[in-house]
Amino acid sequence: MTRPLGVILAGGLSRRMGGGDKGLLPLAGKPLLQHAIDRLRPQVAGLVLNANGDPARFADFGLPVVADTIEGFAGPLAGVLAGMDYAADHGFDRIVTAAADTPFFPADLVARLAAATDAKTPLAMAATTDPERGVSRHPTFALWPVGLRDDLRAALTGGVRKVIAWTDRHGCANVTFEGGAIDPFFNVNTPDDMARAEQLLQEQAT
Repeated sequence: MTRPLGVILAGGLSRRMGGGDKGLLPLAGKPLLQHAIDRLRPQVAGLVLNANGDPARFADFGLPVVADTIEGFAGPLAGVLAGMDYAADHGFDRIVTAAADTPFFPADLVARLAAATDAKTPLAMAATTDPERGVSRHPTFALWPVGLRDDLRAALTGGVRKVIAWTDRHGCANVTFEGGAIDPFFNVNTPDDMARAEQLLQEQAT
């Protein structure tokens, strides 16, 4: 089976970071977004960026930029749909999404998500376990069949916004990744998170 198209989701409003494009903020000498690109690119057959507004601000990354087609910042599912539409136009039957603000996600993310899918379970989503909270799903890290895009479009038009509310309708496998020293799905939402990510990268390098 061919590798899917990778879609990096960067369409959020970044309110806790003060607004603007947090993916363009520097982390360990390169933009936060570049860390996500570098981790996902080897795992996929192609890569696009989901972002809204003027795409020229991302020109230095050399990626196609696809905007939401559902108005009003409808959340991650709108970015998934934008990625599906691009994929359908370019011959891909699956996409894998990753959040732009998560610099440590697994290098085997795509392979493990793909291995968990079949005809009855066409979707797969990353998860982690916690002794206190149990299983935590990470809806922006998932594999999506492009064949469901019309269903997703209808759901979004009908007001669905929560990722899990839609994925659970269609058979979605949870793929558990171990945390280790660093939470693989640690995401940068605040200036303090950025400082913590900087520290973690420095520790990795020593």
